[in-house]
Amino acid sequence: MKSLSSKRVQAALSALLVGLIAAHVGGLIHIAPMQRAEAWLYDTWLKRTAPTGLDDRIAILDIDEASLKSVGRWPWSRDTMTALVDKLFDHYYVGALGFDVVFAEPDKSSGLDSLKQLAQAELAGSRDFQSALKQLAPRLDYDARFAQALADRPIALGYYFIPDGYGDSKSGMLPFHSLPLAAFRPMQPGMPPATGYGANLAVFQNVAQGSGFFNMRADEDGTARQMHLVAPFGEGYYPALSAATLRVAFGGDPLVAGIEAGSILGRAYTAPWVEVGGIRVPLSADGSVHVPYRAGAPFPYISAAQVLAGKAPLAQLENRIVLLGSTAPGLADLRVTPFSSTFPGVEIHAHLIAGMLDGTTRYTPPWADDARVLVVLVLGVLLTLVLLRFNPIIGLVVSMGLLALLLAAYAAAWTRFWVVPMAAPMITVLGLYAFNTAYGFFAESRNKRQMTKLFGQYVPPELAAEMSQDPAHYTMDGQSREMTVLFSDIRGFTNFSEKLSPTELAEVLNAYLSTMTHIVQKQRGTIDKYIGDAIMAFWNAPVDLADHASRAVQTALDMQAALPQLNQEFAARGWPEVQIGVGVNTGRMSVGNMGSEFRMSYTVMGDAVNLGSRLEGITKQYGVGILVTQPTVEADPVHAFMKIDDVRVKGKETPVAIYEPLGVKAGLDETLKKNAADFEAVFASYQKQDWDTAESALRALNERTPRKLYDIYLERIAHFRAAPPPADWDGVFVYTTK
Repeated sequence: MKSLSSKRVQAALSALLVGLIAAHVGGLIHIAPMQRAEAWLYDTWLKRTAPTGLDDRIAILDIDEASLKSVGRWPWSRDTMTALVDKLFDHYYVGALGFDVVFAEPDKSSGLDSLKQLAQAELAGSRDFQSALKQLAPRLDYDARFAQALADRPIALGYYFIPDGYGDSKSGMLPFHSLPLAAFRPMQPGMPPATGYGANLAVFQNVAQGSGFFNMRADEDGTARQMHLVAPFGEGYYPALSAATLRVAFGGDPLVAGIEAGSILGRAYTAPWVEVGGIRVPLSADGSVHVPYRAGAPFPYISAAQVLAGKAPLAQLENRIVLLGSTAPGLADLRVTPFSSTFPGVEIHAHLIAGMLDGTTRYTPPWADDARVLVVLVLGVLLTLVLLRFNPIIGLVVSMGLLALLLAAYAAAWTRFWVVPMAAPMITVLGLYAFNTAYGFFAESRNKRQMTKLFGQYVPPELAAEMSQDPAHYTMDGQSREMTVLFSDIRGFTNFSEKLSPTELAEVLNAYLSTMTHIVQKQRGTIDKYIGDAIMAFWNAPVDLADHASRAVQTALDMQAALPQLNQEFAARGWPEVQIGVGVNTGRMSVGNMGSEFRMSYTVMGDAVNLGSRLEGITKQYGVGILVTQPTVEADPVHAFMKIDDVRVKGKETPVAIYEPLGVKAGLDETLKKNAADFEAVFASYQKQDWDTAESALRALNERTPRKLYDIYLERIAHFRAAPPPADWDGVFVYTTK
């Protein structure tokens, strides 16, 4: 479990991430990578679901490289264009024609103007010349002939608007607007206001049944995904070329437009729409639709040169809506779409017309942004709570489930021809999972480093590593625990140190303390501190050890067992021999990080600790290397012990039974067992004041195995014979010094 403060930081950072995404969705800020993610999701889904197959309603008349080579460079003469239009309608019987080009300048290639100038000159003013010119003029007026070819035919001319910032020139004649500005009130959909236009000559515009702008729209990445079907300019709205071509193909009925009002959860929404040839097309709030691209090659491309030569297949043009445009690279009408980076602009109009005919144009509903903000916030809160409370595996399962739901919602909206961008909610899920997983990883790594830093100086490295696997289980806060403490000290250290130089003394202590510390750590003990030559260690904190008493006792035995080898090494270097005393006690202790604002230490405190220190001090009184207390003996089923005495140490009224550990019960030497049993019998006689029995047994023990311990009790018996203890003597020896 993470700490409360860590969870608060994690929750705050998660909330910040969710807030940023919600602000982006709500339009308060712009995050470019988020927009790119939305585009990627849209493109992927579009390509996955795009229909295939040939559309037999629309064809593209291509001013391709072959046509330019055959006819000549663009723009072609109006005479050629007249022949092309006449061929399309009189020979190929097309249903409608839309021009993805603009005829903005008069055609003077016939030489008619020059002939008129000659007719006005004095030398060419003969009646024959004037008569011949009058007969030739209609044939040489290419613009008039082209206008005549356009008249009374379902043809839509193309023009373009000049966006703000690109000048305000106005060329040609703009048609009368198709819709009033009030058509969508109170909304104002459409392209950003234009400042100029490039339109067709009046002679063409006046006779054309329809016309529409062919401006392309590109997203931030330059890709054409959406197109405006209406654009405001001056006093009204103008249709796109695709809508204008479809309108004339259906008989030329006027455009109809309006807004659809509704409410969701009490919030009112309005959405614009436009009706073309009786087909209602829902629009996004900005008057655009998502281009319903088809996969593959749905529309036949027919070379304009083939049509002029009468060699184009009739079946590819008859009764079709034909769009005239160019794929020639030199004419620069290639666009970037989700399907290609060199997509003919004229084909985009074809996809739009096909989509309007099929009712498959997509739009973004007016409630989409509100819904996305709500989803981002709800998912953000829900997933943050899950990730804070549960492990990463559960978090992953929940995250994957939420992603699946979002994809299902995206697919469901797609079937309704709605485009509701879902990348932001998906990034919310993925971002929160990735962030919280990374945060948890780094927080855990930090906790491990902190654990190693905090406890590494007290416990062995392998124990610190074990603790770092579950740092939340360990704490340096103060707590009361049943523990075992060990104190060891070099006997006669003052005399010992006087025999060595400061440098040698440091070397001796380093070697001694290193050896003993290794023994403590081998038994998973925690080094509390070094007090000069003394070592203080404890067990059962910070790591739980059920056998803490056994481990402490074994440590004391191993420390004594290590002295012969250590002294042999010291002797080889001319250093004095080391003898130590060890005291071990088990009991309730306070453990934790204690100290002052200037220095803290992870240590133990309490009466049980003090008693352990007293035991180490009196080992030399009995001539034994180790003393432990009754609680330690009771908590240690592994080792055998011999009772040494019942004592009252300085500062304690309650008597304490003290023992000497003999070794591991299994395999204990029989002689050692017999001596221990005999001494405990002596001690029982001693406490009963049966001096004769106790003395006799002690002398027998001394003859078998001489020990200072036996001599001490012989001295006590001699003392009590001379000065008998009081009648209420309880057999406890009282120490008046530490």
